[in-house]
Amino acid sequence: MAEVIEGHGGELALAAARAFGVNEMFTLSGGHVFPLYDAAHKTDFPIYDVRHEQTAVFAAEAVAKLQRRPGLAVLTAGPGVTNGISGLTSAFFNASPVLVLGGRAPAFRWGSGSLQEFDHVPLIAPITKYAATVGDTDSIAGEVRAALTEALTAHRGPAFLDIPLEVVFSSGEAAAPGEPAVPVIEADPDEVARAASLLATAQRPVIIAGSDVWGGNAIAELRAAAEALQVPVFTNGMGRGALPPSHPLAFAKARRPALNEADVVCVIGTPLDFRLGFGEFAAAQVVHIVDAPTQRATHVEPAVSPAGDLRRILAAIADHTGDRTDHAEWISGLRSAEDAGKARDAEAMTAETDLIKPARIYGELRKVLAPDAVTIGDGGDFVSYAGRFLEPSQPGTWLDPGPYGCLGTGMGYAMGARVTYPDRQICVLMGDGAAGFSLMDAESLVRQGLPVVMVVGNNGIWGLEKHPMQAMYGYDVAADLQPGLRYDDVVKALGGAGETVEKAAEIGPALERAFAAGVPYLVNVLTDPGDAYPRSSNLA
Repeated sequence: MAEVIEGHGGELALAAARAFGVNEMFTLSGGHVFPLYDAAHKTDFPIYDVRHEQTAVFAAEAVAKLQRRPGLAVLTAGPGVTNGISGLTSAFFNASPVLVLGGRAPAFRWGSGSLQEFDHVPLIAPITKYAATVGDTDSIAGEVRAALTEALTAHRGPAFLDIPLEVVFSSGEAAAPGEPAVPVIEADPDEVARAASLLATAQRPVIIAGSDVWGGNAIAELRAAAEALQVPVFTNGMGRGALPPSHPLAFAKARRPALNEADVVCVIGTPLDFRLGFGEFAAAQVVHIVDAPTQRATHVEPAVSPAGDLRRILAAIADHTGDRTDHAEWISGLRSAEDAGKARDAEAMTAETDLIKPARIYGELRKVLAPDAVTIGDGGDFVSYAGRFLEPSQPGTWLDPGPYGCLGTGMGYAMGARVTYPDRQICVLMGDGAAGFSLMDAESLVRQGLPVVMVVGNNGIWGLEKHPMQAMYGYDVAADLQPGLRYDDVVKALGGAGETVEKAAEIGPALERAFAAGVPYLVNVLTDPGDAYPRSSNLA
């Protein structure tokens, strides 16, 4: 006879989530979801609570990204769920397997005007892979299992369930959760062989590897394929660090000449979006390798686009035995361009100026960040510099908002990263604009003993808007913030620590104090408002 579990709705939901490796809950307290808290409390299941629901979802997403397993956010009904929509949408664009369990007004009074009565599912369905209302208590565990299976099936993404008040508070039973069974998509072997042949026989091939290579646990296979065919590798998103910066095939600064001169560009595990010039690479043929057929580009015509499990596809490419071309001269030319780019960056990162340039901040950060530090970008202009000047040494150590570009990820990502790695450096890079979205949740970090370092590039403007408006119209509006605002005092008032830096020589010592503090610590660096990240290319 099959084993049966019994309990109230919260206990059934948590039992099913645990079977998928879920080890913690992020939430903002709400009465509609009390049984989920009760189930967690009675089993020592960690609960981390926040000051805004979007932070809970971003924290769950950070866990999902870093650990490549589901992250769980629990949100109360109505505004609790709608406050989490930006987080869910970011998870959707980032292929992050986040599960949001939402409260819901009681079904038996539906239409009578209960507190926070709102039908979430039609709003949530377009930004999730699975969205449903659970109709009865006995179905909760099965629905959680179905939602998480869909979230983990390529192309991965978030799932949502709301549970009416009387359903989650009632008791029921369900079959005990077994081992998760996540389907694996097999690519067409002929398409894989065609992709391998194109890369192997090209005169000037390039690989660009993105977040799905990390999310699909295909880092080792990517390295094997690049090394077997001797193809230079560029990365974006969580693909960064897939090859360490010292690897002879790892490139970052030579992207423009590489893409302008390549005859084959192989993009793996990332969309052909604005970050990659929408897939238009001069005269190059495009190979687009994706983890599911739904991710194939429709606005360009790739030469071939294998779709399936990235580990298997890349392993097959590494085993290619057909003809191949010597790429040594191509790699040597790109290495010269790479070295020249690094020399230019080194000069920028040591600049002594009265008004601090963002590049100098990153020059100092490079000196203090450990190889396994998790670096989080939350911002526009200031974080664009981070993408240029910071080179992750290891995969799975870089978090940014992704192609949806949502500000306010910082504190949630920091919470999820600290929960994942209790002993690593966690560093959040924020523009002063982005700081306004989530800085209150520094209190959540303080209260729950989760130390992180926050570095704010404080130029007193919305940099991505002010400079373009000035160029287009000769004026700007709605683009100014308070100059010199003391964001460090905000964190101090919330129980953390911090300081303001006005001189370039003070940055390094301030960072050392921040990482040694053992509490949430904000380094508020006043930067040059006239310094704007160059927008001549959309490849950043």
